Amino acid sequence: MPELPEVETVRRGLAPVMEGARIARVETRREALRFPLPDRFAARLEGRRILSLGRRAKYLLAEIEGDLLLAMHLGMSGSFRIEGIDGTDAAEPVAGAAFHLARSEDRLHDHVLFHLDTPAARIVFNDPRRFGYMSLIEAAARDTHPHFRALGIEPTGNALSGEALAPRLKGKAAPLKAALLDQTIIAGLGNIYVCEALWRARLSPRRLAGTLVKVDGRPTRRLDELALHIRETIRDAIEAGGSTLRDYRQADGALGYFQHRFSVYDREGEPCRREGCRGIVQRIVQSGRSTFFCPVCQR
Repeated sequence: MPELPEVETVRRGLAPVMEGARIARVETRREALRFPLPDRFAARLEGRRILSLGRRAKYLLAEIEGDLLLAMHLGMSGSFRIEGIDGTDAAEPVAGAAFHLARSEDRLHDHVLFHLDTPAARIVFNDPRRFGYMSLIEAAARDTHPHFRALGIEPTGNALSGEALAPRLKGKAAPLKAALLDQTIIAGLGNIYVCEALWRARLSPRRLAGTLVKVDGRPTRRLDELALHIRETIRDAIEAGGSTLRDYRQADGALGYFQHRFSVYDREGEPCRREGCRGIVQRIVQSGRSTFFCPVCQR
């Protein structure tokens, strides 16, 4: 599943085309994706302008004039494609994206098409597995909507700190890896980047989450450092265009290439990349998910 850096990269690719454009027509080729499309989905969007394109956790959020939000989730295999009005790709590869992939989507899986004018373009949502979904939300109700009301701190800004995490982790007997994947604690953080951030912070994924909080509730030094490494890991992944493992690609067709910088993820049996460490990367399963870590330098 695309994680936060991949979704943010898609947002940045779509924003220059979508922001300020008017939705001339919405073409729906299915009545449902993972869930049924909202009632009168096309009619409620057509003729309105897209004021901005944002993101919350792993959701893309298009602010539509008339106090409406279009929330879009990529699911397991969803992707967006920018086309010109003649159906050809409209976007050029992102500068510096070394792993560009030519378009090869099966157009049978093009499920929702947003026909824009000013500029004239099409935004195509393609999803072979149909685990993605779209919702229309009244803007004022966003924070209380089921998609968003329980989400935790965003890991992309200074709001994520040891001080902010301490009350959320205090007394938790869950393994640190599981706690960091809890979306009510940190929103949008997924399996790949938790493994990488824990390696950077030299923390074992098996460590009990509550041990990073002092008895008086204040964060330990290591919790402060973990918060910093999470932010830096996400920042570096966004700058690299995300990680391409299976279905993910950017809106212009370019592959993300952060996977070429992985320190532990998917590197089972390989030497730890930390200078001076003689550990070998191990893989364990936690809560049904693969965890990769170095048992020597991560404690």
